[in-house]
Amino acid sequence: MEKFSKIKELLAAVEADAEKFYNSGNNAAGTRVRKAMQDLKVLAQEIRTEVTEKKNSDK
Repeated sequence: MEKFSKIKELLAAVEADAEKFYNSGNNAAGTRVRKAMQDLKVLAQEIRTEVTEKKNSDK
């Protein structure tokens, strides 16, 4: 659950940059959004791996 909480925190943190990029055209904010999305991708993959391992170990 710790990694899931990190995903929620990261999404909340990047929300302001997403607003700046999409509504104001701030390219630097777009770069920060792209980095955050990459971090989210990594965390999501780690969660997927953990879930699979837990699911398979319960059998």
